[in-house]
Formats: sequence, structure tokens, C-alpha cells
Amino acid sequence: MSGSYVEVLRDTYVDSVVLMRVSRTMQGAAGVNWANALMATPANLDLLRDAGVPDDELPHATSNDLIVAALADQAEDAQRAVSDALAGIGSGSGSPPGDPLVPAAGSPRTLDAALERLPEANIAIVSVPGPYATLEARRAIAHGLHVLLFSDNIPLEDEVALKSAAAARGLLLMGPGAGTAVIGGAALAFANMVRPGPVRVVAAAGTGAQEVMTLLHRWGTGISDVIGVGGRDVTQPVGGRMLQAAIGASSARDHAVTLIVSKPPDPQVVRSVLGGLDGRTTVCAFLGLDDDISAPQGVSIARTLEEAALLTLDALGRDRPDLSAGLAKEAEEATSSLPPSRRAVRGVFSGGTLCYESMVVLAPRLGEIRSNTPLRAGWGLPAPDGAHVCLDLGEEEYTRGRPHPMIDPLAREERMRRDGDDPTTAVVLLDVVLGHGAHDDPAGTLAPIVADITRRADGPAVVAHVLGTDEDPQPRWRQVEVLREAGCLVAPSAARAALLAAAIASRRPLLVEESP
Repeated sequence: MSGSYVEVLRDTYVDSVVLMRVSRTMQGAAGVNWANALMATPANLDLLRDAGVPDDELPHATSNDLIVAALADQAEDAQRAVSDALAGIGSGSGSPPGDPLVPAAGSPRTLDAALERLPEANIAIVSVPGPYATLEARRAIAHGLHVLLFSDNIPLEDEVALKSAAAARGLLLMGPGAGTAVIGGAALAFANMVRPGPVRVVAAAGTGAQEVMTLLHRWGTGISDVIGVGGRDVTQPVGGRMLQAAIGASSARDHAVTLIVSKPPDPQVVRSVLGGLDGRTTVCAFLGLDDDISAPQGVSIARTLEEAALLTLDALGRDRPDLSAGLAKEAEEATSSLPPSRRAVRGVFSGGTLCYESMVVLAPRLGEIRSNTPLRAGWGLPAPDGAHVCLDLGEEEYTRGRPHPMIDPLAREERMRRDGDDPTTAVVLLDVVLGHGAHDDPAGTLAPIVADITRRADGPAVVAHVLGTDEDPQPRWRQVEVLREAGCLVAPSAARAALLAAAIASRRPLLVEESP
């Protein structure tokens, strides 16, 4: 019987990146089987219970409380790991010296101080807890700065007010929750290394922007800039005002094609955006939009991110790659050892747009897909036994008080292991996102879990898509190699990975030759 030790620190907030590092240190301590440091949100409390932390050791914890917990072979090992973690947090040693995520001594701590040091700056990146982000973004706009608002948990009325204020001054307010941008060749937040080229990407979907920019790079073209506007920009209350401003921004810059990416937008917003394109060559990936939208001349509408990137190649007069080569054989081999009980696809995603696109691909082929970001009403959680499930673990309910899964791949470990152990799972479906801001070796971190799942004689398959380029800090070729060595099937796009998963789960290998 393992021993447990839990400390609950009331009304204590610690940065999620520090908590990630503290958790890893505890996990490496002698005798420790499992450990975590996280804020006591409902989702995190469920995670603790699933790991085996007794309910009576979580006394009335709330989302404002910090929990540090460890499970070990001996209770004293668990207590020692937790005590060392608390000492590290208290001394500020949760982050190593020289860490680029931690401000160096003497760094500006206010917007005014930063502008004194860099008066020519024209963009401010705001990444503070939601309750403070609106004020900081408003200050930046007042100083005449474009704003990348990385923070989430911003009230909708604050977003509308901030975007109205920015638009009145001819500025961009990218966000809230804007995770990706490439401006003037500079990669901001989560972004990938791509060559310059003739395509401007404007996106209300962070990993959607990353997917199309990396696909286009890998297929031989390049990107002029990437402007992320936040997922709620395309809702009716916000009205697409930053999407439209971004499409028209820097009009003198050389870009032959505008590529717009969004999860389900409001149909009125779509019509307004399309009506303002003025005949420019545009490809629109409006994922999950059911309305029959009439596209004006020069505009192509795509159903998936893969299709949007292919249509962009068409607009540039470039050849399309062969994306199905070898996949039918892999699907057939994967199905040969699956017992009849294994029929379900279980997606565990770090990228919200990739999760959504996967459901767009899976649903017509497999039926109902349950999710925390469902495609249809009634397809939410909890899911019945044996159901297809796709989870976006980057959503707010999973990231309050803990790192985003693109920063800490092990945030998905418990879910992957649970799905791998479920006798109804046919495929565990993953995304692995590379680039600036992401973990320095996500495939290396996930590979042991993948190997544990795939080496079982009658276990499920693991299918992944690696979003990135060979020029990223974590070269894509190496990440793909590590996953394949662990027994993972790696597809050339997120849509194609979902198609491969559907082919395996339904025992129809030739599905992979269809267009997603």
C-alpha cells in the first residue's frame, strides 16, 4: 500500500510554469510514484482523485488554494517530496537560474518602465491573470501599442470594449487567448519557424494558424505574417471586428493569398467578412460551419485545415503533395490485432482547433463524438461507456492553475494511460505541437507512455500528428522519429491523423484515401 501526503495552502497563487517544474522535481524524488502541484480547481481535484489521493485529504479546497500532493511507496517519502517542494516554492527556486521565462534582475516590471527602455516598441504582449489583463491591455492601447492579449478568462464585455478602443486608434487587439502570431518575421507566443512567403494568415484559432503555416512551409511555400485575433472575435457580440481589421492591416505588404482560419463563426460575421474582401484572393477555413455560405469571386471555402492549405497551394499555382501514401497499409496492420471490443477513438489534444477539426473529420464516419467542446448539442460530457471522445485539454477548465499541455506534455499522461487501459479503446489520437513556447521535447516525454500502450499484444493503436517544421527548436523530423520508435503511427496532417484513426476504429483501411 503506497503512502500519500498532501498540503493545502489556502488562498495561494503560484505561476503554472513554476508548478510544472516543482511537480517534475517531486516526480523524480526517491520512492515517489506520483506527484503534482496544482491549483484546486474542480478539474484538478478530479485529477487528484483519479491518481489515488483520498478525498479526506482534500478538505474543502477551492480554486484559490494550492495543493501539493505525492504518492509514494512509503509515507515518509511522500512527505519529504512535498516538504521539499514547498521549500522550493517559498524560496523562489521553482525556476532555475537564468530561466528565460523568469525576468532577470533589473527587468522592467511595469509598462511605463518597459517603454522607457524600449521607446520604439509598437506591440505589447499581455500575459497576466485574467482579472488584471483588461487593465494592462487598456494601458497599452492608450500608449498607442498593438496588443497581443495572451491572457484568457477575460469577460466578453471587456473584450468588446478593448477591441472598440483599439479599432478607434487604428490598432490591433489580438486576443484574448491569442496564442500565436508572427509579425514582421518575429514569432510571438506559441509560433513556429517558417520561411517568408506570399501567404498572410489571419486566425481566430491559435493551433489552427500553426497548422496551416507549418503545412504550407513543409509543402514549399511561406508566410508573410500570422495575426491571431482570439476565438471569440467571430461571435456575434464581437462581430469579427479584429478579423476584418487584420485582413486589411499592412495592405502594402506583399502577400498573394489571405488565409482565414476559424472554428465555428457566426454566419452573420462570415457574411460581413466575405463582403469586405474586395476581390482579393482568399481561402477561408470555417471549421464546423453548417450554413451554406455563398463565396464571392476569388474566395475558396475549406472544410478542414488540410483542405485550406491545399487550396492555398492551388491559388499559388503549386503542386499538391500526396498525403495518403502508405497510410492504408498502416491502418490494415493496426486493425489486424484489435479485438472486436475495441471500437472507440479517444482523442487527447493540446490544441483546441486540432481537436475540433478531428471531430469534424470523425463524426461523418463514426457518428457521435463526445467532447468538452462538442460539435453538436447533446454531445458533451460525461460520455457513456464505449463512446468516441475527443478532449481539448488546453481549455480553461483544465489549465486553471496548471500549465498548458503544450508547455507540459505530461498534463495528458493520466488521460492517455486511462484511455490505453480502457478495453473499448481502438485508437488513442494525439497532437504534438512544436515551436517557440512549446515543450523542448514533447515526443520524448510522451514516448514512454505511447510505448506502454502500443506494446500490449491486443492493445489500442496510437495515432499522432506532429505540428511543426524541421526548423523549429524541436526539429519535426526528430520528434516524428521518436514517436515512431515508440510504436506510434504518425500522419502528415491533423485531419489525416483523424482519418487514419477512423479507418482503424471502423476496420475500413481505405478510408485514409478519402479527402478528410
